[in-house]
Amino acid sequence: MKIPRSIFVRRRRQRGSAVVVYLALLAIMVILAAANSNTLLHLHRELNLLEHRQIKRLNASSTNVTLTVESPATMGQP
Repeated sequence: MKIPRSIFVRRRRQRGSAVVVYLALLAIMVILAAANSNTLLHLHRELNLLEHRQIKRLNASSTNVTLTVESPATMGQP
């Protein structure tokens, strides 16, 4: 009993399409990771900008207190 060749051809096509689907999903995951990294970078910059604005605002306030606010990054350094 001979096995028809069409079965082998069909399996090769299925394996090939599975590789294509896998590569497409992998590409989508890489794109999402890059976009997430970019978004986190922008968020970090925006948080730094807000921190500097708040420090300026608190240091420039006209209250009776002569307290100066330091950035948490510079605290504890000589």
